[in-house]
Parts: sequence; structure tokens; C-alpha cells
Amino acid sequence: MDNAHKVLLDLKPTKEFFIGIDSDGCVYDSMEIKHKECFCPATIKYFNLQKISKYARETWEFVNLYSTTRGANRYKALLRVFELLKVRPETKSRNVNLLDLAPLQTWVETESKLGNPALAKYSAEVQDEIIDLTLRWSEEVNKVIGELVSDVPPFPYVKECLDAMFPEADLMVISQTPLEALEREWEEHNINKYVRLIAGQEYGTKSEHLKYAAKEKYDPNKILMIGDAPGDHKAAKDNAVLFFPIIPGQEEISWKRLLDEALSKFFNGTYAGEYEERMVAEFMEYLPEQPGWRTL
Repeated sequence: MDNAHKVLLDLKPTKEFFIGIDSDGCVYDSMEIKHKECFCPATIKYFNLQKISKYARETWEFVNLYSTTRGANRYKALLRVFELLKVRPETKSRNVNLLDLAPLQTWVETESKLGNPALAKYSAEVQDEIIDLTLRWSEEVNKVIGELVSDVPPFPYVKECLDAMFPEADLMVISQTPLEALEREWEEHNINKYVRLIAGQEYGTKSEHLKYAAKEKYDPNKILMIGDAPGDHKAAKDNAVLFFPIIPGQEEISWKRLLDEALSKFFNGTYAGEYEERMVAEFMEYLPEQPGWRTL
């Protein structure tokens, strides 16, 4: 077992309940600015998508903000974007030869800690142009995010929810954002004091975060994952624990609902079942799997 998983496994319960909380797009209204102003320009620049910049942007935003892959790891999202661009008629009509990302696909399929440290190590080992390019792209994204994204406050009612959770539950950040950015953002707004640990992409997948930090340490009905993306829901289901959605576009309403009714249901044991199912069904309606544009 590596050190990252050992850190999670070594966490011992101090309270009866456990709550995992996603960060980007869930606690912070940072998804739009990060993807539209940081990820998307870098993707067009590094992967030679200038000829189809309009469609590359539309595809990137669909994959990362407005579909079932919202909140996916950046490398998986990049592969999905290229998959969709391949079948867009605009790509063919403008004679765009997309780069072959097969080397990245191979790495993504074999590595669980999909972050820059693991990619840098792999890059040094394989000496592959696509891997090197992807690493430079990812480093550029982090640099621009560090320069541009600041003073983005938590959504309304987040602080009140943390105040309500903290006395009852062990709290942990569960995210695929790089750890450096997470620590900076949570410290900037003085809410890092609520959580026992901030886990980013360097700690593995969200499913692994929950598995090693909480599963078999707490009653499954006393573990809750809060997130704004289907990947957060999947992490909860992979570990047979509960999920509360922060609905994209309805974030303030979602946090108010958590504060006013869902937390009390979770703590008194009535959250599982019909109530959770209703929350998840409403959430899924907002995020389609397939885009609405034409394909080849």
C-alpha cells in the first residue's frame, strides 16, 4: 500500500458520522471560471484546436460542466473531449487532424492516482511526445488557475452547513482537484478548520478516498458523500454509502435544502430510501449523457 492510501486508512473515527465533501462546483462556484478561462484556452493552445476553437470550447464545456461527466478527472475529460470531437462534422469539414491520444489512454487505464506527480514520473519513464505534451498542458492549467482563480467564495449556506455538521461528523474533502489548489482555496476562506483531511487527485479516485477513509469504520448509513457530479454519486454507490447532490445551477437551493432538512434526516437515520432516491432522481435530470449537436 502506498503512502497516500495509508494516510486515508490511518484516519480513525472521532465521531459517529462521516461526511465527504467535493470542492469545485460543490462548495465553491469555481467550475465555470476554471473550465472556461483556464482549461479550455490551454486545451485549444496545446492540442492544436485553433481551427475548431468554437466547437472545442463547446465540447469541453459539455464534457466538464453540462453532462454526466461533469467533475471528471482532467485526463479522462480530455480523452472524452477528443472522442466527441472525432465525430463532430465540423472537425472533418475543417480538415482538422486530431492528435492521437492513445498513449494517454493507456496511462489513464493503468494509473489510479491521476495527477501531475504520477504523470511526471511516467513521462520520465516512457519518453512519449503525447505524454510530455499532456503534462505541459496540465502544468499550464495549474499555473493559470493559480494566477486567475482567487476570491471565489463558498456558495451561500455552505458555512452554515459546516457549522451544523462539524459537531456530529468527521468531515473530509474528497476531490479530483490538485491538492495544492484545494488547500489554498479552503484556507483562503477559513473553512479548512472544519475538515480532518483534504484529499485531492494525488490520493487516488474519489471511490478510493471513501473506501480507505470511511468504509468499514462507520455504519454505511452514517456515511454521506456530498457532490455536484455523477462521479460523486458513483463514489458513494461504489462504497454502498449515502449521497446528497448539489445540483448544478441550483447550488444555493441545494445547500439550503441540506441545511433545512437533509442533514437532520441523515443524523436521525431517515435519509436512506425514498428521500435519497428522490434527491438523486432530481439531480440526474440536469445532466444528459449525450450532446445535442450533430455527429457524423
